[in-house]
Amino acid sequence: MAVSPPWPQPHHQPRSPSKTNLASCFVAAAFLILLISTVAIVFFILFRPRDPTISVSAVQLPGGFSGGNGTVSFTFSQYAAVRNPNRDAFSHYDSTLQLVYGGSQVGFMFIPAGEIGGGRTQYMAASFAVDKLPMAAGGGSVEMESKMRMKGRIRVLRFFTHPVETVKGCRVGVESRDGSVIGFRC
Repeated sequence: MAVSPPWPQPHHQPRSPSKTNLASCFVAAAFLILLISTVAIVFFILFRPRDPTISVSAVQLPGGFSGGNGTVSFTFSQYAAVRNPNRDAFSHYDSTLQLVYGGSQVGFMFIPAGEIGGGRTQYMAASFAVDKLPMAAGGGSVEMESKMRMKGRIRVLRFFTHPVETVKGCRVGVESRDGSVIGFRC
């Protein structure tokens, strides 16, 4: 006598190979998307290009300060340090230093193109002549503004470049009688 089980037996049908392959492709695609996203996030955190920083250490009017007929002429000098906080080199070009008085440009100089290595600081000195700057009668102090602009590109992982531009402006107080720098604020 044959005894039948008290519950019905399930019918096992083997999965078709196409469904198994499709599921494997979805799992592989999800893994690749997760891996690429992780690499992109790590790349962005570790190799994100940052703008260089400019710090002005001194401003001078070294000799040659002369006045007459309500105008003065002098030589303007500025000393600055440009720091590249990135891992790769910063190539700068089309960089300038200008001196502004009363809303108009009274002095200008191109900064020669160059390259600052990753994590390095380059010290720069720039001087140019300012001719016939109008001054108020009676002397006193005069306030001018210097603007240093560094423009260039930063290499990222030696293959990609990222354009950057950084500007540093300083207010310079000058005694109009003898050309001594009273102070500067950046």
